[in-house]
Amino acid sequence: MQVLYRSTRGTDKAYTASEAILKGLSEDGGLFVPDRIPKLDLPLSALAGMTYQETAYEVMRRFLTDFTAEELKQCIENAYDEKFDTPKIAPLVEKNGTFYLELFHGATIAFKDMALSILPHLLTTAAKKNQVKNEIVILTATSGDTGKAAMAGFADVPGTRIIVFYPKNGVSPIQEKQMVTQKGKNTYVVGITGNFDDAQTGVKKMFNDKELAAQLDAAGFQFSSANSINIGRLVPQVVYYVYAYGKLLAEGKIHEGEKINVVVPTGNFGNILAAYYAKLMGLPLGKFICASNENKVLYDFFSTGCYDRNRAFMLTNSPSMDILISSNLERLIYRIAGNDPEKNRRLMEGLAKDGKYEITDEMKQNLQEFYGNYATEEETAGAIRRLYEETGYVMDTHTAVAEAVYEKYRQETKDETKTVIASTASPFKFTRSVMNSIDGKYDALSDFELVDQLSRIAGVRVPKAIEEIRTAPVLHDRVIAAEEMPQAVKEILGV
Repeated sequence: MQVLYRSTRGTDKAYTASEAILKGLSEDGGLFVPDRIPKLDLPLSALAGMTYQETAYEVMRRFLTDFTAEELKQCIENAYDEKFDTPKIAPLVEKNGTFYLELFHGATIAFKDMALSILPHLLTTAAKKNQVKNEIVILTATSGDTGKAAMAGFADVPGTRIIVFYPKNGVSPIQEKQMVTQKGKNTYVVGITGNFDDAQTGVKKMFNDKELAAQLDAAGFQFSSANSINIGRLVPQVVYYVYAYGKLLAEGKIHEGEKINVVVPTGNFGNILAAYYAKLMGLPLGKFICASNENKVLYDFFSTGCYDRNRAFMLTNSPSMDILISSNLERLIYRIAGNDPEKNRRLMEGLAKDGKYEITDEMKQNLQEFYGNYATEEETAGAIRRLYEETGYVMDTHTAVAEAVYEKYRQETKDETKTVIASTASPFKFTRSVMNSIDGKYDALSDFELVDQLSRIAGVRVPKAIEEIRTAPVLHDRVIAAEEMPQAVKEILGV
């Protein structure tokens, strides 16, 4: 049975998966959601023997129903190959009885690789299926990781261009170096003098600008998105939770049907939403532990039912989570509102107009599976130091936020259900914060000296992604004000 996609804000029109992937965002500003969540109708025991690629096929074929088996397998093969530094793609590592799902073994050493390795292939396949004649312009905002991962995926892909906007002073030095050294004749990186929310809002406005769309169309271009607002990016994220469950079964850590908890560090909510979708498919997941940093808008939402972005924006040592507008939360709001686009649209209008909205008591009842908490900078550093001292394992600052929040959850609830923490980035992306957490003496070292020291103390080889940027020249140096984003796009495209 075909799965079709509709907007969270109300147009009656339904789209096939390939059409929704191509569009990225609905014309009414809503996000595409499946009209039903397909069931993972195979024995859980079967997951234990599957490779990552096989798991990806079983999950994705149920969501992307207008792709043929051959098309989908080809996309998966092209995505999950030697770009990853392990054949496991997403290894599961046990430390102190907790399981860390390492999602950083791809080309840019962050979890975004898991979806952005396949999105270009899904998108170009979708373009062929729908006889698209225009060149596709991938327009994306990044808080540090998406931009590099998307560019790595789309670099020199025929029929595409990619323009990435990032907050000039809101990413780590390594993240910035990764972006501004990106090769590819079709890649463009632009820093903005604002924060991630400014970049994200600017991108969304351009998607909804009909005049701009007409100008682009006349010049032979159309927009699509690599952000997690694109359903073609969200569906591949469901895969790794299913894969993790299979691996726990294969290693005899759990029995078939046993529930596990999931902890996800998040700002934009897409990564934890993917876990929730996995549960709706039938995967035995218990609690979704939503970990925030000091930009704790999600923690406040789960605590009170009120989403309020009217607050000071904090620059933290986990910059990819420095977000006050969690775009993907809209998909959850739509669902707990009974899939009512009108109710959801009113709430999102409140967010746009007043910077906040409040859900009803009835909607709150549908959030029982979620637990929210946050970690301060000190708690994050403490979690890194503690785990390293106890086990020798070094995690990045975002995973450390999850670790600190999980500890709070265990203390509060005494729940000892086996738990998977989504480890979303390599510690090599945030070397200064990580090494300072372990010992302040490292602060005197340069960024790349820190890289070598981290490799030494963790007993891990420096990732290829880091080695490549040691001496790479800067290829992108444009910096603009947020309001200049549409003009920058036109200049880049020669429109």
